[in-house]
Amino acid sequence: MKTGSCLCGEVRYELHGDLDPPIACHCSQCRKTSGHYWAAFEIGRDRMRITRDGGLRWYRSSDKARRGFCRICGASVFWDPDGKDWIAVAAGTVDGDTGLGLSEHIFVANKGDYYELADGAVQKD
Repeated sequence: MKTGSCLCGEVRYELHGDLDPPIACHCSQCRKTSGHYWAAFEIGRDRMRITRDGGLRWYRSSDKARRGFCRICGASVFWDPDGKDWIAVAAGTVDGDTGLGLSEHIFVANKGDYYELADGAVQKD
């Protein structure tokens, strides 16, 4: 089991089972919500449990998904797609090391011009 939280700890969660390597998204919404690009683990809803939701708020960011963030510290924690059996959890909110590297970069055509992708992970437009 892995645990994680927002910056202030008012949003906490548990992840059960092995984690797949995170995906980095470079779309404009992810860049705006995170300040850079968004790296997240996709995990089955049945393997994720929110253990504290004191600061949790949801923002409908598109007609396909909503984003979970902490209303107190502002940390972006979840990306919740409609109709899927999984949820994305921000990799940077996991407590401790994961032992995993990025599996792929998506929406790279929208990435910022101030950084390069040189880690060798698969890149998709």
